[in-house]
Amino acid sequence: MKKPVWLIVLFFGFIALSACQNSENKPSLSLSQDGELPPLEETAKVVIAEDGSASGAGFYIAKDKGYFEKYNIEVEFATFGNSDEMLPAVASGEVDVAGGISSASFFNSIAQGIDVRFIADKGHNNEGSAYFSFVVREDLQNEITDYADIEGKKIAVSTRNAVDDYIFHEMVKHAGVSTDNVEFVLMSDFGNMMSAMGNRQIDLALQIEPLITQGENEKIHQRFGDTTDYAPEAQIAMVLGSPNFLNERRDVAVRFMVAYLEAVRDYNDVFVKNEGDQEEIISIMSNHTALKDKDLWKQVGVTGLNPDGFIFEEDVKKQYEFYKENGAIKGELDLEEIIDMTLVEEAINIIGTYED
Repeated sequence: MKKPVWLIVLFFGFIALSACQNSENKPSLSLSQDGELPPLEETAKVVIAEDGSASGAGFYIAKDKGYFEKYNIEVEFATFGNSDEMLPAVASGEVDVAGGISSASFFNSIAQGIDVRFIADKGHNNEGSAYFSFVVREDLQNEITDYADIEGKKIAVSTRNAVDDYIFHEMVKHAGVSTDNVEFVLMSDFGNMMSAMGNRQIDLALQIEPLITQGENEKIHQRFGDTTDYAPEAQIAMVLGSPNFLNERRDVAVRFMVAYLEAVRDYNDVFVKNEGDQEEIISIMSNHTALKDKDLWKQVGVTGLNPDGFIFEEDVKKQYEFYKENGAIKGELDLEEIIDMTLVEEAINIIGTYED
């Protein structure tokens, strides 16, 4: 029996649609005969919102080592006073790429209509050398030796309803101590934490590098355990991308991500594997960040950056739920839509996974 023409058309239309959907996650770019990703035919500018933080290592190294230039990408760094100014610029496409620190206010901005995507890792703790970890006052290091010893102590944390607060609660939970039995001291400035330690106003603090190492060298405090003991996958910061960059400028975005990951791998070679050109990478980092002491770069616990780009998605969701439980989230977010790892997946399909 002959099938109606409309049924045949519908059948082949369905096949074509399925083929398009199945190809969405495959690389959209053609490699050269030698397997290399060719540069763009015309120079493309990419604007990055970055304030000189150490977690921007991938951007700085890719720029100074010519990885962006290799793909005919010109980068421009832009600075903003705060995330309230930066996020709308990313959403509008005025800024292509930025960094975001996990906090309730950050998630609230997105819930209120700021359209951005989490596209890569920009900060987590490396096991055993966390760059964002607790310290204990020097004169108390023999008294507070175990996590359970924090009971009754004054603990300084820089922010409520942000990743700092989340890590604090994870540490207290790990210690088996009630939050009612420790004193949470809100202290927004990390430098003031050092002074408060020196004046014996606080007992412990959630401190950040390079102040962790500086305080140890000056015998103000000592490391207290390691954040990875109780929050091994705490996602501290994410690379953000504008929807326009990811969709309308995909050929640029993929090349940008390849260059970024190439740079992060150089960073990991030096600081994690103790390979590669240490002097070159430290020179780049000291040039772009506030830490100018090259010798200190060899001592600090550096920001963890995933050489394959992926973030700890489950931890991002866990933090979001933590803020919601605290009543700090206004509105609802679909994190499955906001977290977009397709760019790093496409980049890895081109350059392969990192060898540990």
